[in-house]
Amino acid sequence: MGSMSQAMHVFDRSAVRRHRDRAAATMDSTAAVYADVAERLLDRLDDTTTRFTRALDIGGRGIVAPMLAARGMSVVSCDLSPAMAARSGGLAVAADEEFLPFAAGSFDLVVANLALHWVNDLPGALIQIRRALAPDGLFLASIPALGTLAELRAALTEAEAALSGGAAPRVSPFPDLRDCAGLLQRAGFALPVADAEDITLAYASPFALLQDLRAAGETNAVALRDRRNPPRDLFPAALAGLPARDGRHPATLRLAMLTGWAPAPTQPQPAKRGSGTISLADVLGSDPLN
Repeated sequence: MGSMSQAMHVFDRSAVRRHRDRAAATMDSTAAVYADVAERLLDRLDDTTTRFTRALDIGGRGIVAPMLAARGMSVVSCDLSPAMAARSGGLAVAADEEFLPFAAGSFDLVVANLALHWVNDLPGALIQIRRALAPDGLFLASIPALGTLAELRAALTEAEAALSGGAAPRVSPFPDLRDCAGLLQRAGFALPVADAEDITLAYASPFALLQDLRAAGETNAVALRDRRNPPRDLFPAALAGLPARDGRHPATLRLAMLTGWAPAPTQPQPAKRGSGTISLADVLGSDPLN
């Protein structure tokens, strides 16, 4: 049991909370990026005729809740950080995404916009989200996927290897897009879908990227991170090595946009194996062996 829990302890959750507490006062400088992603995610609500009335906003940073309220929903917001949860301006709860304090079937919509990538037990968190949904409730999430901040990761690794002969983890590990739909299915969601959306941000100064990450509470919270002060020359060397196009430095966000439904008897079900009534010969109009 101990080895299993240790293997799942990828992130320092107390550090995640501290970073979000601090970022509650500085989020406005990066709100446009989070709003852009949220709008892309919530566009999926326009693809269904289902009317949602009770929504849970997980980690929406005061951005998602007003969008859901504008669609006529009653919204509860939760965040690991009480200060960040309070940014929603409505009913807010300080709650750990790994231990959601909501009864089964409490919501017909759950939205987690850029909120689950610091969770240690993501499959377990998804199971809890599915249980918090009423039958035929919808789950929408955006999660940074493998490839996000690839330029910064490569520059930091190369610079630190050159300075010290090794490299500590300084950018969060992200899931592979191919695994995301499988995670939804394992958590018991029906009709799971994982789409990719790429957003490229352009910075006039590479230092502005680091400032935005700090302002959003997205600085390193990997449990095995090096707690010592980094070499003085590390970040200047890494940032100098970032690629530039037309005088600006790109930062890639590769997002997994997840959609899953809480199972319900009314949903379309796959036909049972062997239940087909049309033969191949009927389809081809002749005996396929002649």
